[in-house]
Amino acid sequence: MIIQTYTVGPIEENTYIVSDETGEAVLIDCGCFAESEWRPMKQYIEDKGLQVKHLLCTHLHFDHTLGNRFVLRDLGLRAEASAADTYLYDDMKGQMALFLGERLTSRFDLDFATRGFTSLYDGDEIKFGHTTFEVIATPGHTPGGLCFYCKDEGILFSGDSLFQGSVGRTDLKGGNYADLIKGLTHRIFTLPPETLVYTGHGPSTTIEHELNYNPYL
Repeated sequence: MIIQTYTVGPIEENTYIVSDETGEAVLIDCGCFAESEWRPMKQYIEDKGLQVKHLLCTHLHFDHTLGNRFVLRDLGLRAEASAADTYLYDDMKGQMALFLGERLTSRFDLDFATRGFTSLYDGDEIKFGHTTFEVIATPGHTPGGLCFYCKDEGILFSGDSLFQGSVGRTDLKGGNYADLIKGLTHRIFTLPPETLVYTGHGPSTTIEHELNYNPYL
């Protein structure tokens, strides 16, 4: 498995392009704010001859989905995310304005959100090439928070549910701290300790490291 990481946007969100030896790939949390951030991703896909099969979203906050407009335009892929986060896609302008203000938000073409997305559910399997991801629901940061787990490779994409030394904030609309901690404790920290965790912001970590040092757990 090859994992290419791009850190984009003013909130420094991690976007991942994940591929295997077949040349098939998935995009995870495409958060590009600008064409200039999307361009190197598109070039990487073209240079490697990748066939991107899925656009996966750990949740539907704008900093993880704003690049979906470029993926839809250039690759023809709609997002795949939890139905529990529908309210976020339906009010993309509102959630952006909360952080960026109305004036800056008005500069973005948000029509991509009206195209909707394909719903994912806990226990679903995402397949590409020889690779399978298991969808693990971890609500709390948002009601529809998801993690993507590849058992064969020992890798987890945690979005904003889990960070190195921290967890996702739960003070935004739809957040629930108790749900987040419950999901992490019962669903994520039962994974093998050597599992490598690629987070939505900041550096990667491991389950073992977080079990030993994360003050929230």
